[in-house]
Amino acid sequence: MAATSGREGRVPPARRDPEGRRRALVRAAAELTVEGGGELTHRRVAQRAGVPLGATTYYFSTLEELREAALRLLAEEMDKELARLAEALADGAGSPAALAEALHAYLTDRPRVQADAALYFAAVRRPALRPLALRWFDGLVHVLSAHTDPASALAVAVFTDGAANHAMLHDKPLDVAALTRALGALMPSRATESKEDPQ
Repeated sequence: MAATSGREGRVPPARRDPEGRRRALVRAAAELTVEGGGELTHRRVAQRAGVPLGATTYYFSTLEELREAALRLLAEEMDKELARLAEALADGAGSPAALAEALHAYLTDRPRVQADAALYFAAVRRPALRPLALRWFDGLVHVLSAHTDPASALAVAVFTDGAANHAMLHDKPLDVAALTRALGALMPSRATESKEDPQ
């Protein structure tokens, strides 16, 4: 249940903050989506959020609307992860080693990888959600294209998806050295391109 102050007559925080209650419902639905273990229901979401069951239908007219809000939250968090990776890559002058370090940090965060996988799986079942799931892939290709050619950027993005699946199925992800070797082979630098193909 939602926390209260214990002081008689005081309104619980959730009642004073309807937007906070809505966010709590979306966060709860997102967590349950990532965890799996059963179909998403109004009752499970309300219990996780610590709000009355009726709050779910008050803020969301259908369960599908709530589900999509949860998946949008996961996509927004994916965008934040992509921004962090882009910053690390820029700081490292676009080197495969810098990308490997940033990618390893992401792959080591198992809950984050599970959340992104949940969004991917939802998009497979519901094609209308594919634009949400593809924000990571398309965004990564865009970020990488500032540091390598478009074909290599695409290959690295595909490899990154594979590395994430590998991390999901093993106790730990590929180590930094393995990631660096793979990314170095897939991602020639702009400087290397210039030497090989002078204009």
